[in-house]
Amino acid sequence: MVVVGSALLLDLVPCAILVKLKTNGCGRQGLAQTTMTVRVGGALAEFVASNVGENGRYENVSEYIRDLIRRDKERVEREAFERLKAELQHAFAAADDSFEPLTAADVIARNRR
Repeated sequence: MVVVGSALLLDLVPCAILVKLKTNGCGRQGLAQTTMTVRVGGALAEFVASNVGENGRYENVSEYIRDLIRRDKERVEREAFERLKAELQHAFAAADDSFEPLTAADVIARNRR
């Protein structure tokens, strides 16, 4: 078992990687952190191992996992932005007479339905 920093325990077993992320207290910006266990075996473990260490892009598995999560978060945010942009483009393309004036009370009542 190899301890990397204070947050990552990496246990290499034949064709498998077990990652346990452990944290105490609060992380950055006061957000509580949790413990995560990720088990990867076979070809996925080999792929992870090839991306970590001396010949890989990342120094350790923890860094790799954080980067994957960040990129996935960015993808989700980008997709949400694209959906919003498409809705706005649709609304701006509509003729002015297709809109009806609404008060705040109208919107609240509509949203309660």
